[in-house]
Amino acid sequence: MSLATETGRPRGLDLKGWITTPWAFILFMLAGVAVLDPERFTGIVSFAIAAVGGTLPYIIFAVALIAGLKAAGAEAVIAEAFKGRETRMIVMAALFGGLAPFCSCEVIPFVAGLLALGAPLSAVMAFWLSSPLIDPPTLLITAAALGWPFAIGKAAAAVALGLFGGFAIKAALGGGWFSAPLKVYTKKGCGCGPDPFSGKPVWQFWREKDRRAAFGQEARVNGVFLIKWLALAYVLEALLVTYVPASMIAGLVGGEGLQPIGIAALVGMPAYLNSYVAPPLLAGLMEQGMSQGAAMAFMISGAVSSVPAMAAVWSLVRAPVFAAYIGLGISGAIVAGIVFQMVV
Repeated sequence: MSLATETGRPRGLDLKGWITTPWAFILFMLAGVAVLDPERFTGIVSFAIAAVGGTLPYIIFAVALIAGLKAAGAEAVIAEAFKGRETRMIVMAALFGGLAPFCSCEVIPFVAGLLALGAPLSAVMAFWLSSPLIDPPTLLITAAALGWPFAIGKAAAAVALGLFGGFAIKAALGGGWFSAPLKVYTKKGCGCGPDPFSGKPVWQFWREKDRRAAFGQEARVNGVFLIKWLALAYVLEALLVTYVPASMIAGLVGGEGLQPIGIAALVGMPAYLNSYVAPPLLAGLMEQGMSQGAAMAFMISGAVSSVPAMAAVWSLVRAPVFAAYIGLGISGAIVAGIVFQMVV
């Protein structure tokens, strides 16, 4: 899915709205450290600045990549995954879910259109489960914070979860479940881009003025979005490493076995962190004693339970399908954590 949920429209000064932004949280937290613990202030700020600087090459590449995909109209390629036999659609939807350059509002009319055109719920569920977990920018940021083995493991888990959910729903449909999955839905424009079912991608987008402008707009919006959330993430990581005892983290989600992985998956779902904040925080938790399997379970369950992902599902499908989505997400997170723990 796309990086930013903001539309990029200019807004006037809104103090009440600004207080809830990542910049405000960063300012308040650092001000608190400066007043209550001034001796550690410089170290915490230096840690955060160095971490953001180390991630900057990944940010630049990720922003350019997602802006290029949007400017080229790559959504049309994703739509091709939902054609053919049901088994093929499930596999392709799980694979393409991590590549879809959609924002959280655009995915709703996209999936609604797929279902209206007759795409099976099984393939749509595969897409829904894999899409929030990974995309090219998330892959790069996860690699920067946690290393390539973890990033590749998360990408593999995203595809596996999509396949697991897709084929589970296929089996349920065969047993007569979810016969009427959709709510009544009225398509509304969200201002995120063109209809993904119309036209073909233009990979040499720089040849067209409108597409060059779209590239610039996407790059600006997503660049600001990533920098502000990663700045918040690294300040939180610095505070975590500085003030949270390692023994407490290790006691809850450290060590071997199913218990720390299960706890991490269950805690990760309500404690939603978006896919750009989670990797730096998990890096801090792992330094404090969190097991790698627990970290993987936490990250996957948190991504599945993201507000945009759940809103997209809830807006379109009935409660039994929504419950299946949540159940598949939690169980898949636990299995992914166990497998990753065994592999590493």
